Amino acid sequence: MQTLYALSAQEDERDNVKTRHRLLEDKLHRSMELFTVSILYVLRTAQYAEQDAAQRRGKWMPTSEDLMVNTKIAGNEFLWSVLENESFKAAVEQGSLENYVQEDWVRKLYQELVKTPEYAAYIALESRDKTSEKNILRFIWEQLILANEKVQELFTEELPGWEDDQMMIQMLMDNYFKQPKKVNFLNLLSAEKRQYAYELLDTCLEKEAQLQQLISPRLANWDAERVALIDLILLRMGVCELLYFPTIPTKVTINEYIDIAKDYSTEQSGHFVNGVLDNVLKDLVRNNQINKQERFKK
Repeated sequence: MQTLYALSAQEDERDNVKTRHRLLEDKLHRSMELFTVSILYVLRTAQYAEQDAAQRRGKWMPTSEDLMVNTKIAGNEFLWSVLENESFKAAVEQGSLENYVQEDWVRKLYQELVKTPEYAAYIALESRDKTSEKNILRFIWEQLILANEKVQELFTEELPGWEDDQMMIQMLMDNYFKQPKKVNFLNLLSAEKRQYAYELLDTCLEKEAQLQQLISPRLANWDAERVALIDLILLRMGVCELLYFPTIPTKVTINEYIDIAKDYSTEQSGHFVNGVLDNVLKDLVRNNQINKQERFKK
């Protein structure tokens, strides 16, 4: 989607297959780096417990509280499973991604963390279990980083592309906490998914006139001049999948693009994309133009 959006302003590059594939790869690489930096912020915030403990123990006259800083979170098992992941270590080193992590902000995030009841409940647990180990790190991400306007301003200013890719990073982080073992930090997409991305990009551009011809009549009830470019791109991608990708069920396509529209465009876009794609699908079914593989039929 973002590659198509970028190419909409680069008419001279649209027909060059190598150029558009390179642009897609660049965007995938950028998204993976932003995703990795986001994880780094979570990990460094948790690890700061040891630095805080050392600094407080090193005071001229430490209090009993200074000498009893709980460092359980620094040994978090989920945290160490990430730190020991070879693809994670390689991605951090190759991209020099530690340079994007500001220690002042890590300290601030940690100081906010230790004030929360969620942290108190975590360190009160004597044992370690997978759920609590993962949940406290997810709490740091969702409540202390993602929901923090100042941190988001920092990311927008310091992380190239954050503003454009924020929603994608949220989805990647959510999926990572659900299935961490499936992520390769050096390669965002599997070979199969990468090939699909190439094919969707190429087909959307090569069949743009045909796709628009199917979409335009269904914009009659909308102010066509005010349809956001991102919504139009999503419609083209959706119709493209309906027509030219027989392994993807029509329901999956429509639901997917409704969700993407809600995340990446305006509040009304989900309803708009749903209405247009649903009507285009009815037209295609009526004209016997839908050809999905038998194995997807219920």
